[in-house]
Amino acid sequence: MKKVLTIAGSDCSGGAGIQADIKTITVHKQYAMSVITALTAQNTTGVFDIMDVSPEFVAAQIDAVFSDIRPDAVKIGMVSNSQIISVIAEKLNQYNAENIVVDPVMVSTSGSRLLSDDAVGTLITKLLPLAKIITPNIPEAEVLCGFSISNRADIQRAAKSIAGLIPGAVLIKGGHLTDSANDLLYTEGRAVWYQGERVPNPNTHGTGCTLSSAIACNLADGYSLEKSLVNAKTYVTGALKSRLNLGWGSGPLDHTFAIGGFQTF
Repeated sequence: MKKVLTIAGSDCSGGAGIQADIKTITVHKQYAMSVITALTAQNTTGVFDIMDVSPEFVAAQIDAVFSDIRPDAVKIGMVSNSQIISVIAEKLNQYNAENIVVDPVMVSTSGSRLLSDDAVGTLITKLLPLAKIITPNIPEAEVLCGFSISNRADIQRAAKSIAGLIPGAVLIKGGHLTDSANDLLYTEGRAVWYQGERVPNPNTHGTGCTLSSAIACNLADGYSLEKSLVNAKTYVTGALKSRLNLGWGSGPLDHTFAIGGFQTF
């Protein structure tokens, strides 16, 4: 059985963060492990409070995992401050972690800021360079590249700019565009668009967490980066099409729709 570690924040309402990651990994029939970076009091309507875990305890969790059950892939989500980012990078280097997927979570679906301004530089210089692929959405890509994105040409320019900062691949998710849900993968100087079906479903809480975790699962299974992305997008589309409707805000995906019958993996 392949093993996937998620390093992220906890969502007590279960739709995003660690909880979404564990559900996704489990549905992919892999063994899920977690390192919690923050506790959040949130639900489908917003994030009401955040309590960061100490960098020392984040390090202790990573040590406990890698010294016993080595992951085949690592997904990194919410890392809210520079100290936590630095210790994660240090530990992943120490253990020569592989198949690292970084979802640079900066703002929640409900609009709450999840990454401090002073941590962006640390994220770019210490953590993103370790990733096999990073998966920013358009607002996150704007922070990383430093200019506004409003169309496909802007996405391509942003991807090239961000790729100049890191050795790995850049996937800019196009869900914030009004005319499509297409994503751009930029790797080794080449830009490829991946078509995505825009599912008319307002319940998108945890979509980014789910996609990045699914990519990590596919990488752990030995698929290429491109095939991992296609499989992950198919999984997220299916979870949206299942149309789970929970909560008063932007509800969660149905991660379990694929149990026993999803054949893409």
